[in-house]
Amino acid sequence: QAKWVRCFGMKQRVDHLLDEPIPPGHTLESVKPPKYWEAPLDVPPDPMAYVRKPVTSAHMIDSGKLSARDSAALTPSGTVVHGRYGDLENVDGIPLEYIALLRPAAEGAAALRALAPSQPGTLLVYGASQASGLSTVQLAAAAGHAVVAVVDGQHSGNQDMLDAVKGLTSEPGTAVPEEFASVKKRFSDLVGATVSGEEMGDADPIAFLTDFKSNVVEYASAYPETRPAAVGESHLDFYGKDKDRETFRDNMDAYLHQFPAGSPPVDPAKLDDRFTTEQYVIFKKKFNVQTSAVVTGDDTGHFNPAEIVSAMIQSPEGSSTAPKDSVFEFSIARNDLEDAGASAAGGAIVGAIVAVSCDLEVAAEAVDKAGPSLRAKAEALQFLTASQRQAFAAATAVVNEAKAAGAKVYVVGGSLPGLDSVEPTDEDVKEALAAMEIEDDGSTKLNYFVQVYRAGDYPVYADYAAHRAGEELAGPRQIIVTK
Repeated sequence: QAKWVRCFGMKQRVDHLLDEPIPPGHTLESVKPPKYWEAPLDVPPDPMAYVRKPVTSAHMIDSGKLSARDSAALTPSGTVVHGRYGDLENVDGIPLEYIALLRPAAEGAAALRALAPSQPGTLLVYGASQASGLSTVQLAAAAGHAVVAVVDGQHSGNQDMLDAVKGLTSEPGTAVPEEFASVKKRFSDLVGATVSGEEMGDADPIAFLTDFKSNVVEYASAYPETRPAAVGESHLDFYGKDKDRETFRDNMDAYLHQFPAGSPPVDPAKLDDRFTTEQYVIFKKKFNVQTSAVVTGDDTGHFNPAEIVSAMIQSPEGSSTAPKDSVFEFSIARNDLEDAGASAAGGAIVGAIVAVSCDLEVAAEAVDKAGPSLRAKAEALQFLTASQRQAFAAATAVVNEAKAAGAKVYVVGGSLPGLDSVEPTDEDVKEALAAMEIEDDGSTKLNYFVQVYRAGDYPVYADYAAHRAGEELAGPRQIIVTK
């Protein structure tokens, strides 16, 4: 039985509840908030808590120890002094750890200035994950260049770093590992496609159909319908014990049931004569219906492509019985992609920048000391490690591509025999600092992957950071020690 409840309004019995006058001088300003609202209460410090010391300097690692020149120190007056470039101005929006990396950043700016391209083009960079190479990639991409970056062997095995460097470039630029660049023909093709752009071109229906017919004949020969399923002969061999031979066929039939059936025999002459381009388009459309049924969970029925091709050879189908066209369907009979598959052209090669890595430095010095003959250089390479030889091959590929285009080559992050190095000027330093500055939205033109060791709190971290930096595979980051 339902119950009904009536709600009555409340009658006000007092007409004026707030008719008392406000005393004189009784205002909002006269009422003071509690003390704990004005300032937090004094909480006694925890005697067991460790209070970090303020950071006053940041250092790079050089030759197994903290670098005094590649460092940034904060003075008592609040200014920043760099060990190499002296007092710095307008660096309030730059982290101190980044300022310690000012030399490699300025080298990247100096390299672009030395190339002095009249217009944006394609720039080749070896050692793109090194500090100097990373700055060159970002500054060049910000200037509108298409950068083909090569990640050296120290970091080429780190897929995350490779993807990060690739993301720092802009289309049609890209990043490849050192192993790719060491195959000079492949690297040359990549550079050529970046310079001139790569177009898909018009689809060739005859080429697609020829490949398909070849695959049909080979499939029918490899998996005939005389077999229980479309599997290799090794699946039918019995390797068990004699007592299990009787039940082998029963178990094998259940196992082979998961595979499609074999292909009926195909006459190559009839296939060439009757299976035309129109028949291939109809055959491809049947896959759309099958795929839609699989996605939606509908009954897919018996679908064996080999049997469908055989039936279409015996009795070709007309276009009226074919499924309808789809906007998103790939069809060899339709060539209306326009320029959807074309990539932008990066322009002529403006130069190459080589960032010195440990392996490349050793290999270049060994080849230079070997002598002028090609035999002596080859013998010198044979006594190097595989990583050193590969670094030399990849860097040589980068240099040769630039020289073949008549462009200049410069070295950053060290020196190499036979190549010119760059020396940053004051303008390069200012440009690097401007690129390091953090904008209001948190973005910067120049970014680094930094791992910081706070030796000011734990002095042993300085030695440990030097040890980590000296490892053969030091990892895809820049080590900075703060004090």
